[in-house]
Amino acid sequence: MGGAVTAAGPRRIAVIGAGPGGLYAAALLKRLDPAREITVWERNAPDDTFGFGVVLSDETLGGIEHADPVVYRALSEEFVRWDAIDVSHRGTVIRSGGHGFAALGRRRLLAVLHDRCRSLGVRLRFAETAPPAAELAREHDLVIAADGVHSATREAYRDVFRPSLTTHRCRYVWLATDLVLDAFRFEIAETPHGLMQAHGYPFARPSPTTTLNGGASRRSDDRPSPATTLNGGASTLNGGASRSHLDGASTFIVEMREEVWRSAGLDRLDEEGSIALCEKVFADLLGGHRLRSNRSRWTAFTTVTNGSWRAGRVVLLGDAAHTAHFSIGSGTKLAMEDALALAANLREQPDLDTALAAYEAERRAVVESTQRAALASLEWFEELAQYADQPKRQFAFNLLTRSRRVTHDNLRLRDPDFTAAVETEFGVEPGTPPMFAPFRLGGLTLRNRVVVSPMDMYSSADGTPGDFHLVHLGARALGGAGLVMTEMVCVSPQGRITPGCAGLYTDRHEDAWRRIVDFAHGQSPAALGLQLGHSGRKGSTRLMWEGIDQPLPDGNWPLAAASALPYRPGVNQVPHALDAAGLTEIREQFTAAAVRGARAGFDLLELHCAHGYLLSGFLSPLTNQRTDRYGGDLTGRLRYPLEVFDAVREVWPAERPMTVRISATDWADGGTTADDAVEIARAFAAHGADAIDVSTGQVVPDERPAFGRSYQTPYADRIRNQLGIPVIAVGAISSWDDVNSLVLAGRTDLCALARPHLYDPNWTLHAAAEQGYSGPGAQWPLPYQAGSRRPPTGRVDGPKPRLTLEAR
Repeated sequence: MGGAVTAAGPRRIAVIGAGPGGLYAAALLKRLDPAREITVWERNAPDDTFGFGVVLSDETLGGIEHADPVVYRALSEEFVRWDAIDVSHRGTVIRSGGHGFAALGRRRLLAVLHDRCRSLGVRLRFAETAPPAAELAREHDLVIAADGVHSATREAYRDVFRPSLTTHRCRYVWLATDLVLDAFRFEIAETPHGLMQAHGYPFARPSPTTTLNGGASRRSDDRPSPATTLNGGASTLNGGASRSHLDGASTFIVEMREEVWRSAGLDRLDEEGSIALCEKVFADLLGGHRLRSNRSRWTAFTTVTNGSWRAGRVVLLGDAAHTAHFSIGSGTKLAMEDALALAANLREQPDLDTALAAYEAERRAVVESTQRAALASLEWFEELAQYADQPKRQFAFNLLTRSRRVTHDNLRLRDPDFTAAVETEFGVEPGTPPMFAPFRLGGLTLRNRVVVSPMDMYSSADGTPGDFHLVHLGARALGGAGLVMTEMVCVSPQGRITPGCAGLYTDRHEDAWRRIVDFAHGQSPAALGLQLGHSGRKGSTRLMWEGIDQPLPDGNWPLAAASALPYRPGVNQVPHALDAAGLTEIREQFTAAAVRGARAGFDLLELHCAHGYLLSGFLSPLTNQRTDRYGGDLTGRLRYPLEVFDAVREVWPAERPMTVRISATDWADGGTTADDAVEIARAFAAHGADAIDVSTGQVVPDERPAFGRSYQTPYADRIRNQLGIPVIAVGAISSWDDVNSLVLAGRTDLCALARPHLYDPNWTLHAAAEQGYSGPGAQWPLPYQAGSRRPPTGRVDGPKPRLTLEAR
């Protein structure tokens, strides 16, 4: 393939695919340099397109306005704008306002871009399959592959692009209706086959004499039947609530789990039959209005990612490079933003290779963030049934915050009345952020929902915590958290991870821990939690900063585990598989440590069954290959951890709660799955666990975690809402807004934060100050009260437009 293009930039450009991204890229590049020869190939006719309406965010529209005011003005004349979201479930419609949407018909969007391309001199070749990208690359300086989710170009360069396509568990069909909604509508229908949902929004403006929405979503004082609208009145289009005429339209996407789709017989119905069934299911909302199709076929959404977006002169754009689920309305948005970034980098960079690398680097971070949000939204709808019984306002809040992009604080600014109503239903006092609501765990009442997560400090001497631990844990108790957890405290010398790990197997250890607990209790209302564990096959290693998981240079001690499998073959020693005597000995070490912990005054005990340590090693099929009663299926693998739990529960004071930390997935093929995690949690709850602390991974070294903000919380969410037991969520929860959002949505009861508490021991108190809260959930120590107000901050200017061009 061709080499670098001169600083003048690519002169001959081929675009494969005339979707919004490909057309907009062609228009921008031609506008930047009218001398360019740009040709767009599209195998379909100009007005052949799937779907109906597309939604664009204010951010995307701002970029279009600065880059091409002509296109922006043409689109603006077509936009249907609204700012409300309605959530309809079990006869109640709850409205949240202040969201700001703009939509128009996909055909109209394409027509605007067709006109713009033609006016600039871009050649559009419709109903014509593009030559292969390799052939085009020989004759053009740049080939833009905007040929969609089923990209032939991506497949032709598979070895370079390294695509990954993941098909998900719901089926959906893209329809339209002549009912003109006045909000983004989420309609949940409970059928004999299971839950079905509709995602609807307006995209075509009715005539001035037409009013909207057929009475489906009026203000609360109208009290329509069968649905009641709560927190309504955020915004309407052209006012009123009567039927629309056929000159307006709304997108109407129907989605459901695969098994619901099959049970309803939709896999056997033709297009006409499918539409008839959907009209029947959503008859109350449609109110006599009809659904219509446009090449509408039931399909399962596919998430597309690529290891690289460029192969020499060929570059991917839009759905060919990446997809994000329609429930966050991002496909067209991402494609047009790709076009903006590609045009800008081709203008700014000195040669083609540098420009394409800069384009991918700029867009990849944005796209991956959007895909994480889209995946969270997609999975929320896949697991919709587990939320069906939530209180009505909490259900709506949960739906609105499902992608983690809309948050409690964000909603409070958009629609304070809606957010206040959700908080009131949740049970917090006015002016109290949800994170500062008390929570009762067994016989222990925590003053707020913040937990200082267990963090190994590797700073003990022969297992004895010293002044460092007194300051470390004492500072965090003073810092406002409701519960402060110790690091994993080991039950024997051989159960330590490193020589610097803390223990609770001697009187000296007990006395040292009592000193720390007494200080925390004497100076703060924080509860102190003890996490007990045994390193298993991950023991006898160096301090973290000397080489994590690396064996000691000398003085190693023998390791024990469920099976004789080293953590890293050839690096870590092979542990011996525990026999009956060894199992009994370690179980007794746990109970002895628990007795010492109770005497030391700890308020809560957590059994560490996560992260590949001894008890976790029994739970995972990747680390337990036993053939006796402690191996085999999940029942067998659970047996020893449950025996240890029962023994500890028996000696731990009945009024003090016990929790269990688990790894809800191993992030590795053949390991513990999310379904397994639910059953593991169910088993521990049945044996008396007061809550499940839901972490993930660290079981095998070749794991592949899906890192991202709050990335582990869906596992806690699933356990809580499927089993109805309290959970502690962990995993990249970094802001008080995240804590408020997760708690108020009912995805967790408590949030454990680690690194934020290393960064700021007073994280919880500062969260209270930043929210203007000074109630009982966050009491400042008397000597610190002068610092309870947030210091003023300096001005931060917003980012400048990505690409600004003079109008032509």
